[in-house]
Amino acid sequence: MAPTLRVRIAPELRFFAAPRNRGDVVEVAYDGTATLGHVAESLGVPLTEVGALLADGVPRDPGYQPRGAATVEIRPVERPQAAPPRFLLDVHLGKLARRLRLVGVDTAYRNDADDDELIAEAAQAHRVLLTQDRGLLQRRALWAGAYVRGSDPARQLVDVVERFAPPLAPWTRCTSCNGLLARVSKEDVEAEVEPGTRRNYDEYARCRDCERVYWRGAHSRRINAIIRSALDAYPGG
Repeated sequence: MAPTLRVRIAPELRFFAAPRNRGDVVEVAYDGTATLGHVAESLGVPLTEVGALLADGVPRDPGYQPRGAATVEIRPVERPQAAPPRFLLDVHLGKLARRLRLVGVDTAYRNDADDDELIAEAAQAHRVLLTQDRGLLQRRALWAGAYVRGSDPARQLVDVVERFAPPLAPWTRCTSCNGLLARVSKEDVEAEVEPGTRRNYDEYARCRDCERVYWRGAHSRRINAIIRSALDAYPGG
């Protein structure tokens, strides 16, 4: 009989695995040459989501080759995770990008970047690539990445804040281009806003990059709710 590994995937990571492999213990055929990293990824768990790999209770690196009949544990990344608070989002996370910028997190995004461009930009700019594409997270050239949990942008924002604890500075970034905002006088923008806006609002800001004008208008209640959800999710907040 071919040797097998007994693999325990942490409950937080089991959704990555096929339904048949979501039990407490998974029996995996083992040829004696595969690494722990390969075992995890073969079960569907990207290494970006793995905090520790253990073989018979001993922490090992992803390149370790366990012996046959070993018990392997795949544990999740501990939160908050130390990482540069600079992110790059794939094309499917545009709404999350706007929310991250709203709370002041440095967030690069464009809706026409392909996978190779994302991999290259993440490495060049030292940004953590956020995605829900598991295949993208398993690319060997990826500098740093993370899987975003949740199907709606509200839950996704909470997930990113809980995982990385990036410094939050609401109302400081342009939600359109990620540029920093600078306060400007009403007189400076009066030709760019509607008369009703000028009558009702006195405080304005302008993006230093794209020059878009901002003010806290009728939509501010909804925006404040988004900001509050991020602040409430902040570790230790």
